[in-house]
Amino acid sequence: MTTPAYRVLVCDLRTDALLDVLPVTEVSVEDYIGKAGSLRATVPVPNREIADRVRPILRGGRTALWVERDRDIWWGGILWSAVPKIDERGYASYEIQAGTFDTYLDHRRLFESLRAENIDQLDIARNFVDYAQGLPGGDIGIEYDTHLSGIKRTRSYSKHDQTPIRELLDKLAAVEDGFEWRIRCDRAADTGRRRKLLELGYPRIARGEADIVLNHPGPVLTYEHPEDATTVANVWQARGASNNSNQAAESKPLLSELLVDEQALADGWPRLDGASDHSSVDDAGTLGEYARAEAAALRRPQVIPAVTCRLDLGVTPDLIGRTVRLRARDLLHPDGYDTRHRVVGITVTPPTRDKGETATLTLEAAA
Repeated sequence: MTTPAYRVLVCDLRTDALLDVLPVTEVSVEDYIGKAGSLRATVPVPNREIADRVRPILRGGRTALWVERDRDIWWGGILWSAVPKIDERGYASYEIQAGTFDTYLDHRRLFESLRAENIDQLDIARNFVDYAQGLPGGDIGIEYDTHLSGIKRTRSYSKHDQTPIRELLDKLAAVEDGFEWRIRCDRAADTGRRRKLLELGYPRIARGEADIVLNHPGPVLTYEHPEDATTVANVWQARGASNNSNQAAESKPLLSELLVDEQALADGWPRLDGASDHSSVDDAGTLGEYARAEAAALRRPQVIPAVTCRLDLGVTPDLIGRTVRLRARDLLHPDGYDTRHRVVGITVTPPTRDKGETATLTLEAAA
């Protein structure tokens, strides 16, 4: 079997102009729905020539990195940290860390007041990206389509809060009947151009291709099904902005309805309380949307399965949002296990001299 070729393209963040193609070792890349992905790698510097190439282009905050596997784009993001090092044997290298392109929105803030009146929530999300990229120096080439969710929102955002754009997107998406978002990287089929695509999915990011079947024993090397009950709550209330209109009176926050899962209590669950803070929300309806979404998400223990498999069955980063069928017959499941899951994250480790390339998939129960 031919060993796949990985390489890292170093580009200018704003123009995407190619600066160099660098050798890297100890590479690991990850991407997710719902949180930022990352790249970690080492750039070996064996001689003066490589040092002179690396020094001027590994500039945190303004350098884009693209990971190619056999010429296909497998990851893209922004270099945030580059640490030059000399070890005890005199070998030089740079340790680099990068985040997926959505991390750029962590470093952009809303410095203008905006209001959306009965606007589709996906258009509000696009408006945030338009604001970030419409200011001088702010355009890093994020593209998007124009499909709608059919869910309209009314929202007001104050310049005095100076909220990061990513936080605005996450909060808009996190309410009842919200959506999912990420920035997906690929290469345009017609031109070969590298692309950064704002992917918006209502109610979830999903792909319609047929399920990929993963078997253990087989291509699945390891799997685990951790269950975490530390966040479970069957009684929930959200707090909003404080009412400071009367300076002489005690300041009291807006409170949502107290949501009690009566069925859980009837089924024998102990009462488990939870609460959340939304200090910028001063509308009771919006606060209720947050509370109901949070209560639904935390009603039961979180189970986040993960499988590590060989990359020989069409397993690529483009699996994110797709459904896989996990089948196992082993000591833990002597009668067999056969369940469908949606892929919400992937971590890829390229091959090394003594180990083949693998992918670890983070899963959730399929709808």
